[in-house]
Amino acid sequence: MRGLVAVVAALLLALPVTARALDLDSLAGVYKHRFQNAMADGEKYVSEDIMEIVKIAPDRAYLRLALAFSNGHSCNFWGIAHISGETLVHRSKGRSGDGCELSLRVKDGELTLGDENGRCGNYGCGARGSFNAASFPLTSRRDIRYMDRLKASSEFKESLDEDSAAAR
Repeated sequence: MRGLVAVVAALLLALPVTARALDLDSLAGVYKHRFQNAMADGEKYVSEDIMEIVKIAPDRAYLRLALAFSNGHSCNFWGIAHISGETLVHRSKGRSGDGCELSLRVKDGELTLGDENGRCGNYGCGARGSFNAASFPLTSRRDIRYMDRLKASSEFKESLDEDSAAAR
């Protein structure tokens, strides 16, 4: 029996990384990134990008993003994302059926966003904003100390309702 366990363990370790699912327990938390930003006239100010990940089931998580760009433009998003292999993906139908697909992947020590068709940005971003390629270092993860307030927010409740309706 011990030999069989060793063989199975060796086979699992030999699987390519792409065959492993994301570990939401290790990703859940708040990620923040402060940086120097500027207006078109050169005025400088400090901005902060924020991403929250809250595990709500073994295969899905609430995701909220608040990203800042020059001239005060921003991208905002909230919704439920489902695990698809090693990617966390939110899919929505969109206002006119054109929908969007926002993805979150672990790559090179960072959580990197993707919005390949740009449609999520059409709904949630200002003129200079984009979800594409925005990233947060895994080392910036912190526990969410305001979980009660987060779960009481209209964004969280709306996201759960939309995900529940989509599952029907």
